[in-house]
Amino acid sequence: MARQGLDRLDGRMLRLLRERPREGLLEVARQLGVARGTLQARLDRLTGSGVVTGYGPDVDVAALGHVVQAFTTFEVDQSAREAIAVRMRAVPQILEAHVVTGPGDIWCRIAGTSNQHVQQVIDHVLEVPGVRRSTTVIALSAVVPYRVQPLVDQVSGLSQPRG
Repeated sequence: MARQGLDRLDGRMLRLLRERPREGLLEVARQLGVARGTLQARLDRLTGSGVVTGYGPDVDVAALGHVVQAFTTFEVDQSAREAIAVRMRAVPQILEAHVVTGPGDIWCRIAGTSNQHVQQVIDHVLEVPGVRRSTTVIALSAVVPYRVQPLVDQVSGLSQPRG
């Protein structure tokens, strides 16, 4: 997808909506000093262009009892990649999966209730025809949890570029 332009108002709007997701648009518009219709039009534009992808609550998988997170790379037969992806989508403990370059073919983030549970998820995937082997590392802690706001701030001009 092509980069979508964000201005400072877009960045401020997205920051407020992420910080206070339950706040109404009228209150967010008041805090930003713009009309509610202006805010709604901008939000509709960002949603329609694919920049804003959802409005659901963030969920902590550890609070759901899935306290172990692992990163697993699966080496797969390229011809079976789509069938493997279909099977992976059916495994709730696979939080995300990406086709990657370099060693391995599909990278997954897996959540489990224990190391043994993570092993069961990996074994389940290894049973899929076309999956040859896996390599796994267990996450000990998150030094930078998943985030997008710093990038939104940079693209919209609210912060200075880094890196």
